Amino acid sequence: MPNPRQSRHSKEPPMNTPASPSTVALLGTGRMGLPMATRLCQAGFTVHAWNRNRAKAEPLAALGAQVHDHATEAVRGADIVISMLENGPVVEQVLFGLGTAQAMKPGALVVDMASIKPAEARDHAARLQAMGLRHVDAPVSGGTVAAEAGTMAIMAGGEAADLAQALPVLQHLGTTTHVGPHGAGQLAKLANQMIVGISIGAVSEALLMCAKGGADMAKVREAIGGGFARSRILELHGQRMVDRDFAPRATMTVQHKDLRNALDTAAGLGFAAPITELFERLYSEAIDHGLADLDHSGLFVELARRNGMA
Repeated sequence: MPNPRQSRHSKEPPMNTPASPSTVALLGTGRMGLPMATRLCQAGFTVHAWNRNRAKAEPLAALGAQVHDHATEAVRGADIVISMLENGPVVEQVLFGLGTAQAMKPGALVVDMASIKPAEARDHAARLQAMGLRHVDAPVSGGTVAAEAGTMAIMAGGEAADLAQALPVLQHLGTTTHVGPHGAGQLAKLANQMIVGISIGAVSEALLMCAKGGADMAKVREAIGGGFARSRILELHGQRMVDRDFAPRATMTVQHKDLRNALDTAAGLGFAAPITELFERLYSEAIDHGLADLDHSGLFVELARRNGMA
């Protein structure tokens, strides 16, 4: 059983956890997937890796992983298939368009850790179940730093028994919370991204106003960090703003994609999200002004531009 400190469950009764899976396939070894696969190799799992650009997966070979040219090859024989892909349409193409799901062994568990729409996650779950496969949507938060450290926040939706099978793997990647049925993990991730994107804007605007008025922006960040404004966004992204360090950990385009997904989901629920609408426009305009490849804290640059500040 995984260490109870490494996972948090909703209030289902205790259950017997299946034996720890030994073979894991990981599809997508980009900025997040590579450190995740690295940790699984180091934890002793048999790892099969695939990435559309094979060169991005090659470093895993030195850690004992088997790197494949085709996703269908990577998933054959895997107990658990983890996908860490760009968006919902890409997940759909890889799972169903490339024949990857069809190549999985009966009963295999797909753990989709990409950030996609809840409706897409529910659709994928239903289609996989019709093929005799299982599905958990388990998007993550924490960025590359958390992926490397194994401290990601993992928000899981799906059947409790399926998640229980995945926990021996997921405990090496972060802390998992079961938040509800299929699609609920993606809802939680959208909530996370709404709060992160909006908070980045709040911190950017506040620090820039202080700088415009003649205050020392670094000292302002330090001062308000001791009050109710204290947050991870002020601590980490605020420091990036002070340092003008916008090297991408999570990009503006990814943040914008998640806000768009949040608005699409809100519309489907008949839910008004005016604050998210405002920030979706701000990130969109920042991207239009050439900031697409910056870290999402680079919204600071767009707000500085609007105020005539270097």
